[in-house]
Amino acid sequence: MILDRSLSLEDFIGVVRGGENVELAAAARERIVKARAVIERIVEGGAAVYGVNTGFGKFASVRVGNDDLQQLQYNLIVSHAIGVGDPLPAEVVRGMLLLRAVSLCQGHSGVRPEVVELLLALLNAGAHPVVPAQGSVGASGDLAPLAHLALALIGLGEIEYGGEVQPAADVLAALKLTPLTLQAKEGLALINGTQLMGSLLGLALVDARILLGTANLAAAMTVEALYGSHQPFRADLVGLRPHPGAVAVAAELRHFLRGSQIAPSHAECGKVQDPYSLRAVPQVHGATHDALAQAARVLDTEFASVTDNPLVFPETGEVVSGGNFHGQSLALTADALKVAVAELGSISERRCEQLLNPALSGLPGFLAAHGGLNSGLMIAQYTAAALVSENKVLAHPASVDSIPTSANQEDHVSMGAHGARQLRQILGHVQTVVSIELLCAAQALDFQQLRAGVGVQAAYERIREVVPSMQDDRYYRPNLLRLRELVMGGVVLEVAGRG
Repeated sequence: MILDRSLSLEDFIGVVRGGENVELAAAARERIVKARAVIERIVEGGAAVYGVNTGFGKFASVRVGNDDLQQLQYNLIVSHAIGVGDPLPAEVVRGMLLLRAVSLCQGHSGVRPEVVELLLALLNAGAHPVVPAQGSVGASGDLAPLAHLALALIGLGEIEYGGEVQPAADVLAALKLTPLTLQAKEGLALINGTQLMGSLLGLALVDARILLGTANLAAAMTVEALYGSHQPFRADLVGLRPHPGAVAVAAELRHFLRGSQIAPSHAECGKVQDPYSLRAVPQVHGATHDALAQAARVLDTEFASVTDNPLVFPETGEVVSGGNFHGQSLALTADALKVAVAELGSISERRCEQLLNPALSGLPGFLAAHGGLNSGLMIAQYTAAALVSENKVLAHPASVDSIPTSANQEDHVSMGAHGARQLRQILGHVQTVVSIELLCAAQALDFQQLRAGVGVQAAYERIREVVPSMQDDRYYRPNLLRLRELVMGGVVLEVAGRG
């Protein structure tokens, strides 16, 4: 991929998860050089400019002499690299490397091309700086996490490479890469930004899209297993309240359910209405669909933005301080997605109850063919309930909190990194809950003699390839974990075919 001004979500995933190499565009290099020339002129001219020849944060009024500018940038990185917690996953760090390069290559940050090239060299080599997960408040960007990223560029800290965590200096030497000696403003340009939040959100959005489609499929499978009505998914009915997400989800449900032999078999059953967890799937899942669409719009903007401070305007020679590093847009987006994804888990767990409760399903209790001696999938619903309840805590909006930092200079913060990390946890929980629903729905379909809708039947048959039908109790956890892998990878959804 040639990196210039913009980065699509598909490009992001192709690099971060697909391992595609990235090369700096010639036009981007020219912009970087022009912006760097402005910084060089400021250093030569001697005027006080924040971040170039002053201290940082509360020390913005402290002037630093030209002889100490390299030391100033070095001190900034080492003093800010004080994050804690477990290391971020490699894919999150890859996203940070890429997004940091995207922001710098816009030509408004004042770094040398060598800075961007080293970020891309590490990315292309699969060398990932070790970045602790905690320490960002999401205001002056993700300062502490990005400082750990920058630490590797100057040969300090650690890098995960070839499956081993090694001193950064050793990895750079092995790759024949020269550590940077940071020049004026370069350290600040590396750590002011929203790249941890952006990376987490980009990955989460892709996973949430797969999860939503799989939740739609699970709901369709449950509808078939419970002799549910297809009528609530009619285009003309949903079209009378045409939120885009509801329309899209209803269409996908119809796609999964097409050709069903089960639906006609109970046309005259006398049942008037299904419970909300079946009947209102287009409206509930559809709201999540719309939240994902809004998140995509936010990330489209973020992935083409300059997020450090101060910013350089080569045309006028100005260097202007602002607030582009503040993570509020991403924080609100993360919080909205937390709720939207958690709701997929909430309604999925309710469908599990519909499947397992004999008073509601008309099927054997807990889907055990020989109940009493066997407990069936009783505890699968317990696990789903536990995860849904944990999500209720995690879904509380992180962005409503703020705590001042830097002696009240940074007096309102976004907590966007908190929200984005919580979103990743919620996603993992809901992937498991939806997997449990698929496990239960497949078992319920075993009691059917007719073929389900085309998409549902295909998914059922794929599930049965890895999870045999349950005649008697067994150790269910390995089955659930295998099924969860298929859900996470989008395999079950792919087999069923998207609508």
